[in-house]
Amino acid sequence: MMILSALLLGLLLPARGGVADVLDVVRTAAIVVLFFLYGARLATGDVWAGLRNWRLQGSMLASTYVAFPVLGLLVQLLPDAVLSSELKTGLLYLALLPSTVQSSVVFTSIARGNVAGAITGATISNVVGIVLTPLLVAVLMVRTAAVSGSNVTGILLQLLLPFALGQLVQRWIGPWLRARPQLTRVTDRSTIVLVAYTSVSEATVSGAWSHVTWVALVILLVVCAVMLVAMLLLTWNSGRWLSLERGDRIALLMCGSKKSLATGLPMAAVLFDPALAASVALPVIAFHQLQLATCAVLARRLAAQVE
Repeated sequence: MMILSALLLGLLLPARGGVADVLDVVRTAAIVVLFFLYGARLATGDVWAGLRNWRLQGSMLASTYVAFPVLGLLVQLLPDAVLSSELKTGLLYLALLPSTVQSSVVFTSIARGNVAGAITGATISNVVGIVLTPLLVAVLMVRTAAVSGSNVTGILLQLLLPFALGQLVQRWIGPWLRARPQLTRVTDRSTIVLVAYTSVSEATVSGAWSHVTWVALVILLVVCAVMLVAMLLLTWNSGRWLSLERGDRIALLMCGSKKSLATGLPMAAVLFDPALAASVALPVIAFHQLQLATCAVLARRLAAQVE
């Protein structure tokens, strides 16, 4: 309900001007604090175990850069009368993006999954995606692309550096944090709600919704929902076929089924001309909000099963 309220608020009362700038800083700070707490809470041995878990990391990369692109190509078979060619192009672009980092890790944590494996897998996905996504766009969408190093810098400064600093101090504050799981639970959920509001707010202010009819939006949401359900089923069942432990299956479910809005929109501005970039961005925004709302429900249900 908090996520749905944040989405509605972003449509009706989007942040503008100085307020939007402040919220952007607050969102960045919240992400930094969140990943510092993850690093400080996780035992270093768990992190190394996540790096050594090649079955989990390999299945995450296969889901993100093999299964998802195949699904995006299948969507191109839809007739233009059902979905416009611009929106189908956006859905193919969506399928080529890396996984989210923040929400994947947050939902893995809420669902009582392997947080270390999720952090490792989602971060590797984003670092690889800086190079691989433009290459896939060039091959599958017949376009040349170049990506700025700002995305790499953002990943290093907002995610990896705070996590590494948390790991450095975890021997001193880690036991205290592990004894107080409600602290990270609050930061988990507040960060997700903040990301949901700011992403919809930015799309509303930029006019990303203005050229889309209600019928086209409904069809787009249905197609996005089908893609999301297909990937959720594939990742969850793949974890069973690979005999992964429950925590690893949850990490694969949450990381392998998501796509990154934070990476996708800046890349779109670089890879496409402005006329196409707005149409390409809309499926990314729609899928991102849908995956947040859906995985919030799944995370709570999975956590309830453990409890």
